[in-house]
Amino acid sequence: MSDVVTLSPTVSDHVALAEIELCGELMIAASAAVGERLSADRIDEVLDVKVSTDRTTVPRQGGHRG
Repeated sequence: MSDVVTLSPTVSDHVALAEIELCGELMIAASAAVGERLSADRIDEVLDVKVSTDRTTVPRQGGHRG
């Protein structure tokens, strides 16, 4: 008799599924594209990326060397 192991979904499973779905959307868009490549704007559109006009910067560690 064999034992059956049931794994419960984790957060990483949901993230992986979301990434797979996004890749699928890109593949569909690429197959329908007229040119050889998708433009950055088209990729943003397919992935529903909202471009922020506010520039944010990461503060530098002023001269601190670890």
